Parts: sequence; C-alpha cells; structure tokens
Amino acid sequence: MKKKTWIWILSIVGILVIAGIIYFFMSAKSSNEFGDEFEDFGMQVQAVSEQKLGESILVTGQVIPEDEQKIFLDAENGEIREYLVEENQTVVAGEPLFTYDTTAIDAEYNKAVRSRDLIQKQLKIEQNEIASLAKQITEMKKKVKNGEEFTELDVSMLEKEKVQSEMSIEGTKDEVTSAQETINELAAKKKSMTVVSKIDGIVVKVEKNVEPSESGSSTPVIHIISSEPYKVIGTMSEFDTVKIQPEQPVIIRPKVFKDREWNGVVESVSQFPEGDGGGMEDYGGGGNVTMYPFKVAITDDTSELRQGFHVSLEISISGDDKALAIPHMALMMDEEDGSEYVYVVVDNILEKRVVQLGDMNDEFIAVTEGVAEGELVVIMPDESMHDGMEVTSYDEVDQY
Repeated sequence: MKKKTWIWILSIVGILVIAGIIYFFMSAKSSNEFGDEFEDFGMQVQAVSEQKLGESILVTGQVIPEDEQKIFLDAENGEIREYLVEENQTVVAGEPLFTYDTTAIDAEYNKAVRSRDLIQKQLKIEQNEIASLAKQITEMKKKVKNGEEFTELDVSMLEKEKVQSEMSIEGTKDEVTSAQETINELAAKKKSMTVVSKIDGIVVKVEKNVEPSESGSSTPVIHIISSEPYKVIGTMSEFDTVKIQPEQPVIIRPKVFKDREWNGVVESVSQFPEGDGGGMEDYGGGGNVTMYPFKVAITDDTSELRQGFHVSLEISISGDDKALAIPHMALMMDEEDGSEYVYVVVDNILEKRVVQLGDMNDEFIAVTEGVAEGELVVIMPDESMHDGMEVTSYDEVDQY
C-alpha cells in the first residue's frame, strides 16, 4: 500500500515538471513573437514643418439670395390684366412685372379730369370779370376826376362788386385744387396697378392661377431673387456665438461639390435666439442649447451656386498665420527641472533638444526655439531613449 502511494506521488510530480517545461517554451516563443512585432514596428519620426494653428468652428448652413421679392395678389385691385415677365427672365429695379385691370380707375380718372377742366374754365371767366371790373373802376375814376357823368358813389358801388367777385373766385380756386387732388390720387392708384420690381434679379416663379381672396393668398404671384452674390445662413450654438466676430474668414464647402471651396466672411450673428429659443426651459440644466442665426457673405464668384444648397462652414476664429510646429506626441518633460524637450534624429543619432513652445491646436504645438524646419523629431518617445543613442532604423510619418 505504501509503495503504491509513492508511485502516485512520483507520477504527479512528473506531470507537473513536463507541464512546466511546456509552459516555459510556450512563453519564450510568445515573448519572441511579441519582441519581433515590436521590433518590426520601429521608431516613428515626423519632420518639423509649418502648420496652421488657428482654431476653427465647424457649422452648417444653406445658400440664400442676397435679397428677394414676393408679390402677392391684392384682392382690392381686382384681377390681373397682363403679365409682363416670364420665369427665368432677368429684371432690373423699376421694371414692370404685371398690371391689374384699370378700366374702373380710368373712368374715374377721366371724369375727374373733365370736372377739373370745367371748373378751370369757370375760374378763367371769373378772373376775366374781375379784370374787367378793375378796368372799369380805373376809367370811372378818371371821369369823376374830370367832372364827367360818374360820381364817387358809382365808383364805390363798382368796387364793392369787384370785392364780391374776388371772394367768389377764391371758392372756385379751392374747387380747382380739390379736383386736382382727386386726379393726383387716382393717378397714383392707377400707377400702383402696374406692379414693378424693387430689386435687380431673376424671376424664379410666375403663378398665373392664383385666385383673388379677401383673406389674402399664401402663394406669391411673382417671386424674384436678387442677382447679387449669394449668402449663407444657418444657426450656431450659444457656445460658438461668443467666439464669432464680423469679418472673420470662412471656408464654405457645398455638399454637392466634392473637394471645392468658396471663401467668405462672417457678416452677422443675431443677438436674439432662433424662433422661441432661449425660453426659461433652456436654463434648467437639462442639456438644451440655445441656437442663434448667423449670416455669411460669400466673397468668391457664386454663379455656380444655387439657392437652397446645403454647405458646411469652417469659421477661423484665431487667424490664418502659420508657425513652425511639432506634434504633441513628440513632446517630453524633464521631471527634475520641468523643461520640455524632444528627441531629434541627426545622422542616426538621437539628440535631446530643449524647446520653447508657443500656440497650439488639437494636434500641433508651435516651437519658437530648439528645432529647425525639416528636422526629424521622434513621435511617442519612451524612457529608454537618451541623448547620443544610436538609431538603426525609423519610419517617417507623412504630414497631415
């Protein structure tokens, strides 16, 4: 019984020894594989170069015309008699677009003109009568002076008649003025029956089937968009509005054109939220963000753009200046003195360089001293590296 026990013990020990040997070789093999993989990965470097470090804000928007004019049917003016333009026609400010039926106004106008002309004739007669009385009074005074058949009483009676005529003629003059005012009002109304364009632009819609309605129609009879360069409108969050100022440069990328850009500038950002935004519910900490309308002027030629195009916009908020820069991942810090440094590969030897830093963005940081353009800095250096270390191979990472 004791002999069998020892046999079992020796068997278990043998199995454990064999398992340990297998584990040792497997571990060694695995270690070699990972070691080879790390060695194959190699050291990565990137050339020092000039980079645009300005911060940008990305928003979206839509292309709109500089201005537009929508003309709706006025039920008080009656029916349209004639359309004077067609769709896609270019028009200038002041050009007639259509006319309402002016038959009734023409009749009123002609009647008012005839009435005025009659009153003016009456005024002329009265003026002639007054002139005649004045002449008679002058002659009568001469005869009285010469002692002829007339007396001072005759002169006085004639002068009273002249005064009465002068008072009467003032009423006639008022009638002429009133008649002329009526004519002017009818002429203005008649002129308004011809609707004209208020802008230089293109007629994009002529709707001839709109029925007149006392409540007004929601469909315009004619729609004109400005021929001036297009603009872009959109909304941005409250967090972005505090960073945006007029005249900041904008890069505009229409979604319908791949790899094409238009330049523009910020024209305005509204002080008031979009729609009902900014209500009290927005301040409850529930994660809501108030949106504000903005407008961007396109400074490049917009002839290839169309109203309604959706675009993405990159708004530069810190300028377009470039600076010599390195990736953030190349930077290390000395724990003893707090200085920041990089490793530069020169003739396959690592050189430790203390650097002076400037502005930065998410990827790069400007270097004012310590490295020169084109030098190769090590990306993601580790503690095993040191000044003077020989480098047998490395991979150069392309610039972004």
